Amino acid sequence: MSAVARLMGNAMYNHEPDNYDCPFCRLANGQDTDLSSDDVIFHDEDVTAFVSLHWRPNNPGHVLVVPNKHYENVFDLPPELGVPIQRAVRNVAMAMKAAYGCDGVSTVQHNEPHGNQDVWHYHLHVFPRYVDDNLYGSRRRLTTAEERRLYAEKLREALSSPAS
Repeated sequence: MSAVARLMGNAMYNHEPDNYDCPFCRLANGQDTDLSSDDVIFHDEDVTAFVSLHWRPNNPGHVLVVPNKHYENVFDLPPELGVPIQRAVRNVAMAMKAAYGCDGVSTVQHNEPHGNQDVWHYHLHVFPRYVDDNLYGSRRRLTTAEERRLYAEKLREALSSPAS
């Protein structure tokens, strides 16, 4: 048996506490959390994308893409969700270019505590990037609903236009 086959279905890579109340599951199921439906920019049967609560100072409006069903990390994620997730990531990246006029886009996905995962639901970050933005050298901050609303509206508009 290969090492990959041994890992599949193995809970040793799971870290969520017992009775974990997953904010991303609640949002994907239409329930408000610290985020709200106003933050959601895309939702289909497999995936939800929304403007993140936390931003880096020079990269406002970053987005998280999550599967609607609960999978803690990449080790749990079924391979068949790879295409819907990546399609959403690509569409969000293109919408960021159109809506924000950013110079580039970065995607990041963290797994386990030592991989910097801090919400126990698979999520992929999509960051707008700008020249000399210092994304990885800056600290994140908590945003307000009003701040996120403008960015979410811009992204929804870009996602709904035929060019996206």
